[in-house]
Amino acid sequence: MRLDILFVACGLLVSLPDVQAQATLESAISSIWEDFKNAVDCGSCQVEPPSQALLGGLKFVSGFGENFMIDVLTGLCDISKVLAEDSDVCEGIIKKEGPALHDAFQALKIGSHSTKTMCANLIGLCQYPAVRPHTLSFPSPKPKDIILPSSGKSPIKVVHFSDTHVDLSYKTGSSYECSKPICCRVFEDKDAPGITKTPCGPFGNPKCDPPQALQESMHAAIAEINPEFSIYTGDVVSHDVWLVDQAEALESFNSTYGQMEKSLGMVYAAIGNHDSAPLNLFPPNTIQDGNNQWAYNALAEDWVALTGISSVQSADEYGSYSAIHPNSNLRIISYNSIFYYKFNFYMYQEPMETDPNGQLQWLIKELQAAEDAGQRAWLISHIPSGVADHFHDYSQYFDQIVQRYEATIAGMFYGHTHMDEFQIAYSNYNNRNWETATAMGYIAPAMTPTEGPPSFRVYEIDPDTFGVLDYTQYIANISDPTYQTKPKWIPYYSAKADYGSKLSPPVTDPKAELTPAFWHNVTVTMEHDQSVFQDFWARRVRGYNVTGCTGDCMTAEICTLRAADAQYNCVKPKPGLNFSKRDGETVALPEEESQSHCDHAGLASLLGKIAYRARVAKKLEDA
Repeated sequence: MRLDILFVACGLLVSLPDVQAQATLESAISSIWEDFKNAVDCGSCQVEPPSQALLGGLKFVSGFGENFMIDVLTGLCDISKVLAEDSDVCEGIIKKEGPALHDAFQALKIGSHSTKTMCANLIGLCQYPAVRPHTLSFPSPKPKDIILPSSGKSPIKVVHFSDTHVDLSYKTGSSYECSKPICCRVFEDKDAPGITKTPCGPFGNPKCDPPQALQESMHAAIAEINPEFSIYTGDVVSHDVWLVDQAEALESFNSTYGQMEKSLGMVYAAIGNHDSAPLNLFPPNTIQDGNNQWAYNALAEDWVALTGISSVQSADEYGSYSAIHPNSNLRIISYNSIFYYKFNFYMYQEPMETDPNGQLQWLIKELQAAEDAGQRAWLISHIPSGVADHFHDYSQYFDQIVQRYEATIAGMFYGHTHMDEFQIAYSNYNNRNWETATAMGYIAPAMTPTEGPPSFRVYEIDPDTFGVLDYTQYIANISDPTYQTKPKWIPYYSAKADYGSKLSPPVTDPKAELTPAFWHNVTVTMEHDQSVFQDFWARRVRGYNVTGCTGDCMTAEICTLRAADAQYNCVKPKPGLNFSKRDGETVALPEEESQSHCDHAGLASLLGKIAYRARVAKKLEDA
């Protein structure tokens, strides 16, 4: 591909006659499509020669302006037929996120760490590059490990819920069968109530984001439990990613957080990747474009109302805050993990920052303050540090902080994956055992039913150490015939009864903490007794559409559980990594589709789909 030759003769694109400009655009689309088809390895994605590499071609296209690049990407969406029935979805996503991607390509240096990372994260053709060495400094040396015994006092209850994604345009009786990323809306006349033969019930459907009624039902169930407080790990806005704008996001904030304030007691919240418009795009303060201050201001106001704690107002700086829970020895630190999200295009800078907005140094300051005051700390955030969605570099830098303050950190709490999962941090990832396990990350499943029945979690917490003693997962079984009349929120399983009882010796004492060592031993039991792993595997999706996972799949999943530092999670990039669950194919695909936990990821997902469809087209041509 030689786009340079194509354009040199044309001069400035804006000066071309309409016919010639259209011909130039079509040639650019065709050339980049050929690049996608011929990009079969890391070199052809981003190395030699740059003018013939996929990212080199995209970078060259970006040089002709934001609008031209958006038109090229839209053309690629059309030619690949990734959303054949929904060109409006393609066009809407690209228009919203295209400007940030254009800026990222403009700054790229082909062959750099950024381009290797982009080819791994967005296209799936490079392996993840090695983490760039960066050693954080701490105000004081790490103290000798202090193991705090459980107090033996009656535990307090804390509720954890996440990823509500309430769809304010949900229409009861509309169709749950549609080609859009979410259904249960009236996109066409045939979707309307009374016309469709596949009507949505009043409390939601697995192919749709939930209605407000389901959130109200969950809040009522939480209120009956009467927790000491709750934590909410983000993602308010629904998955209409091709439509959502600032007004819709603010309306969603007001609706969801207003309902929490009315129905629940104190709630500590974290920002999600959907909690802006466009989604995923949270620029660090070194980038002037794409200011998200409106979202930070709105969320800070909502969060202060939910907690009554003035320090939470600091979230208006970049979505993070630190607060001491009243009348307690617990410091809750909510940090903005979207700076570390691989689909945040603003992070592909040259060079990539080591500490966007100085947030890692801020975390050190807050944890040091907690240590000096003899407090325990909870870290709450949206994206777990060990998942494939997290940049490896930032995960490793964050893990340095976790290891330094392991005696202070009583727990880490996340959402984002929509799955019921956990992750373990280790002082030595080359020797992962119960003795080197240092910290626990609890990943709560979603309220939105797209990956399984709606769910929330109730922790039993030691009131002195703030360690987790047990938890019970609650679900509303969407398959229950009475669900659409009134969802019943019932216990699904408990950690001690269903995992602790399987250990040798069993750990069922209600006063015993669920330590990192406990959870490591659970993963060892999974290796020795596959039924324990299969139970975990089914619980991830609350028993809904459980897929098979044995052999190498099981080994890789257990590896992921043992990897709060993402570089050790055994996830390998594959071409076209992110796919919608509702993608249909009419040809034999060259390799099995792989799907991101958080579906509908916007433009990043489209790029992965285009890359995958290009491989299909190339395979058919070569057959």
